[in-house]
Amino acid sequence: MVLVTGAARRVGAVIARALHGAGYDVALHYRDSRAELEALIAELESTRTDSTLVLQADLADGGTLPGLVDQAVARFGRLDALVNNAAVFHPTPLGTLDAAECDRLFAINARAPLLLSQAAAPHLRQSRGSIVNIVDIYAQHPLRNYSAYCMSKAALAMATQALAQELAPEVRVNGVAPGNILWPDQSIGAEIRDRLLERTALKRQGSPQDIAGAVLWLLRDAPFVTGQILRVDGGRGLAI
Repeated sequence: MVLVTGAARRVGAVIARALHGAGYDVALHYRDSRAELEALIAELESTRTDSTLVLQADLADGGTLPGLVDQAVARFGRLDALVNNAAVFHPTPLGTLDAAECDRLFAINARAPLLLSQAAAPHLRQSRGSIVNIVDIYAQHPLRNYSAYCMSKAALAMATQALAQELAPEVRVNGVAPGNILWPDQSIGAEIRDRLLERTALKRQGSPQDIAGAVLWLLRDAPFVTGQILRVDGGRGLAI
């Protein structure tokens, strides 16, 4: 069984479909997108009944995080993997930042994956399971006007390596760093889109399926891989 955060829509929903299609039972977390998650659950249950669980929480509330793991284990009796996918992404230009905004970015993007991993660790040790964190290529290269977001993802990248060291040898911990996979929910102009594609070696946008495939590979098919962050960016990192 796999617990996936931020699974209601976009890349998270595609990861959930891929893992479920590979035979995993899934505990799927959402914060606000209940209608989207209910539709996804109905889709998955139509192919295999009693294979899903809905979990709701604001991941910025650290006190709720151990309960998500407890609910998943109570429902399925085990935990084989954790996918920390949920994230907050929005611009934070210097001169506009405030402490509350920074705290929320770090709470969801970095602190929540760390605390969820801590809560999951005893169960993952028992199953000799795995954790995959969805990081970002901008954890290593700053993106203008997104300083707080980049810093939070850099913290998640370090957490990936630190957890891999602390949870070995029973539990493997890796990350996936997407490049240009989906355009942001915020509208961006055609000029910016063209510039991003031009700086991508493969000259095209990736798909959520590319990320889901990497997650599945790390969970299922990479038993001697830990502490690694796999860039799935079409070569975007080569030109940053």
